[in-house]
Amino acid sequence: MKKYLSFFVAFSTLLLCSCGGMKQKDVSRSDTDSLSDVSPRYAKGYTVKLLDNGVRLIDVADPQDDEDRMPVDYHFALVQKGVEVDVPAGYTKVEVPVERTLVMTMLQLSNFTALDAHDVVRGITGTKNLFNDDIRQRVKDGRMVKIGMEGNFDTELILAAHPEVIFISPFKRGGYDAIKETGITLIPHLGYKELTPLGQAEWIRFVGMFIGKEHEADSIFAGIESRYNTLKEKVSQCMSNSEDSLPTVFSGEMHGGNWYAVGGKNSLAQIFRDAGAQYVFDNDDTGGVNIEFEQMYAAAANADYWRILNSFEGDFSYDALKSSEPRNELFRAFKEKKVIYCNMKRTPYYEKSPVMPDVLLSDLVAIFHPELMPADYAPTFYRILK
Repeated sequence: MKKYLSFFVAFSTLLLCSCGGMKQKDVSRSDTDSLSDVSPRYAKGYTVKLLDNGVRLIDVADPQDDEDRMPVDYHFALVQKGVEVDVPAGYTKVEVPVERTLVMTMLQLSNFTALDAHDVVRGITGTKNLFNDDIRQRVKDGRMVKIGMEGNFDTELILAAHPEVIFISPFKRGGYDAIKETGITLIPHLGYKELTPLGQAEWIRFVGMFIGKEHEADSIFAGIESRYNTLKEKVSQCMSNSEDSLPTVFSGEMHGGNWYAVGGKNSLAQIFRDAGAQYVFDNDDTGGVNIEFEQMYAAAANADYWRILNSFEGDFSYDALKSSEPRNELFRAFKEKKVIYCNMKRTPYYEKSPVMPDVLLSDLVAIFHPELMPADYAPTFYRILK
């Protein structure tokens, strides 16, 4: 992490040089002791209030109000361990810092990794596409247990891990009934539903409040925010001064006869825009829908770039892309060899990218507008498929 921060401090410099009835406490960002008590600036799925008695009230709600997922409306009162204090009605008391927890997704786990807090995580769902050596060793020696997947959790293993709380990703289709019966407090982590890359990344501050690493989380996110916005602004200024039209991009592949396409309000579409490209679907959809090949071709036949993220066994290539669906060769991006690619079997994409949106943005800018990046820029996640 130190190496990562040092690199981007220097990189940012380069960019700057180139083209309740209880009373709520007044919290100022200039007060470093209260820095982590303010509500998030980008995330829409949670809010925070600091009360005069030191209790933090955290409200969690669905940032998308997605009818296809179960309603999310949770209220937590974070109280320091050993402190006796009343909490407002309707709020679940959580004693902090939490020292033992379970996580359900790579996105959640990425927050704990960035905060150097693996000791707090006593269980995960699995190790597929997991690169982190420390976590793999903890699973191997039993310090972390694999609790199973959604809908098939091992309740005995969960109880044996003695978690104080469990971070979950709520789905309408269920799977958490058995966990609810344990009586363990469930904490919904809705970073995956945020509609902006910085909104997703800001959930590291949410986790930080629960595990006693508020200031570390604030510091890490402040760096992410600064680097992301500095590059975004540079792209915006250069594009406003350019007469060239923005490059266009689409995403995904055919699977099972359908193409999963995210909407124009999705965080992926947003990072494309921030990187100076135009996503082919300009609509108000936030999630993704399955569409037929013909629909995708009608929208993206002449798009400049094609973004693909998969777990291909072996070396992915244009031949492999054509073999999976012969009609893929019809796309302009295929013909001109402009496929943007990341292989999750070789790159810890979901393990790291949720807390590295600035790096994702840098990778994309290096592809869409290479003149804006250092000549020796080395991509981390995305690169043009050779």
